[in-house]
Amino acid sequence: MPDALATLGRRATILAAVAIGATILTALLRFASAGAELVFVVSAVALAGLAGLVGEGTDQLGHKFGPRATGVLQSALGNLPELFISIFSLQAGLVVVVQTALIGSILANSLLVLGLAFLLGGLRHGVQRFEVTSVRNIAVLLMLAVGALVIPTVATAPGGPDAGHAQEVSVFVSIVLLVVFLASIPFSIRGGPGASAVSSPVSEAWPLGLAVGVLIVAAIGAAVVSDWFVDALTPAMAALGISEEFVGLVVVAIAGNAVENVVGVQAAMRNQMDMAVSLILNSSLQVALALTPVLVILSVVIGGGGLTLVLSPLLAVALALSAILGAFVVFDGESTWLEGLALLGLYVTIAAGVWYGAPIQV
Repeated sequence: MPDALATLGRRATILAAVAIGATILTALLRFASAGAELVFVVSAVALAGLAGLVGEGTDQLGHKFGPRATGVLQSALGNLPELFISIFSLQAGLVVVVQTALIGSILANSLLVLGLAFLLGGLRHGVQRFEVTSVRNIAVLLMLAVGALVIPTVATAPGGPDAGHAQEVSVFVSIVLLVVFLASIPFSIRGGPGASAVSSPVSEAWPLGLAVGVLIVAAIGAAVVSDWFVDALTPAMAALGISEEFVGLVVVAIAGNAVENVVGVQAAMRNQMDMAVSLILNSSLQVALALTPVLVILSVVIGGGGLTLVLSPLLAVALALSAILGAFVVFDGESTWLEGLALLGLYVTIAAGVWYGAPIQV
């Protein structure tokens, strides 16, 4: 056991302890018929730990095949907890939670986490610089993804050319986004001009079997805990008096990316800005280009509520503003603490816009 813990490393050991402890505690609370609020909070902690383990296993597996493959593996596996939460939520009819959680994940990475990274890194190191070509490519793809998420809202509005066809338009646009995502994979692996080869440092390499085993166990755990989390979600929202919009946009979005977000901020504080910006923006891009369209298509199959790309005016405007502000901030290859504060200010303003939403009724 000590040898196994030494191989895992301190960070992965802590994540494993948190994930296992919180998962067991969630199971005990459910068995004891504890309050939904407590089950909701503890299962969210368990999901954060499991998401961290998925990230660790993915990173380790990626380093077996080269740094460029790491990004591809992160795209495929890094969002597993969010995928499970979304699938169970769709089956429970919580379409608003899923939609706002997806948008919230994009906003949390592009504004909250990037803002924190720029703010804390800038206060410690002053003006920070990063490789601009790959970041511009990410920003351009993110603008495309945001446009593809906003246009169906306008096109299907009353009086619009596609009014009454929200599901059909959403599926078509989702296919377009997936094509772009799939086309970006060879570019990322081959390392075309401007492709990012940034990867996080590995203090201790894991054996291949251990990396695969951690991924399998963490993925199974994430699937089980996601079911418990969603089961407690509706009564917890009702008991706490908060709306579906706020839970999805802020609570679920942050919980699903908590550990990954911490890694990006820590990298900025170490002045490793190439890694920080790449990790944070790629996380937003993966949700927009891959996870969201996959869930739109899956929602047609699994039932429980059809997920579309038709957003509320607030979410559509928020996405557009985040993409525009983010592009302005990163296109010069430099960051300052004031730019980070501006990103944080926009995020808090958007969160305030859904705070007073009507609480869900059970």
